[in-house]
Amino acid sequence: MRCVIARYPFELTKAGVLATMEGITPELITGPSVTIGRRRYPVKQVGQVITRQDPRDFTTREVTRAMTLLGFTCHDRPGAAPADLGDPAPLGGTGPTVG
Repeated sequence: MRCVIARYPFELTKAGVLATMEGITPELITGPSVTIGRRRYPVKQVGQVITRQDPRDFTTREVTRAMTLLGFTCHDRPGAAPADLGDPAPLGGTGPTVG
């Protein structure tokens, strides 16, 4: 798919983005993010890696639009995905007691 990011045209594919982001450790998410594979990345980090441009040169909107058109799930807020709550407490009420 052809898209324009920071006034430069790019030919992006979903497989190409997956391959490019493989092995990249996600940075701390403080704003918009995108799920690629089984990880969530800040949109600016993804844009920087796939375009090799300074993140100040493009907007999150440009990258989010491209990622959405490629079929990736984008999130507006840092906490937009459900958190892992772990195992629920046992039904027998065997939790700690206050003495």
